[in-house]
Amino acid sequence: MNTKRINTLVGLFVLVGLVAFAFLAISMGGGRLSLPEGHRIMLVARFTNANGLKVGSTVAIAGVPVGEVKKITLKPDDMSALVTFGVDSSLQLDDDTVAAIHSAGLLGEKFIALKPGASGTGLKPGALIVDTQSTVDLEDLIAKFVFGAADKK
Repeated sequence: MNTKRINTLVGLFVLVGLVAFAFLAISMGGGRLSLPEGHRIMLVARFTNANGLKVGSTVAIAGVPVGEVKKITLKPDDMSALVTFGVDSSLQLDDDTVAAIHSAGLLGEKFIALKPGASGTGLKPGALIVDTQSTVDLEDLIAKFVFGAADKK
């Protein structure tokens, strides 16, 4: 009887360890649960620079995740980046919504921050958001500062 109890406790300990390991593996791999396709609408935003943004990046409103980036392509006629992303279909986004690429911290992961508008005209699925703010390239800023300061001397 004592052996059965020990075996049960060891089994429970191993099971808890496997669950913890699975959670750690999914978390470290960047795994996340996303909304089913039927509960999101796809939108497109045009950026002059989408550097650092990648498929799977978060889309947030007021710091709250509401979707994710699905596709990033180059628009050949004006050489801009078209970013397709899905957001929760329950959101009421207007056609004057602003999309900006931000980073989580100084060197953190890039994400799209949406700032809802107030026009009263809702965005339809597949709509193009043209009021955007592209990412700021830290290396370019440092180069401008260093070489700009050297030019003045």
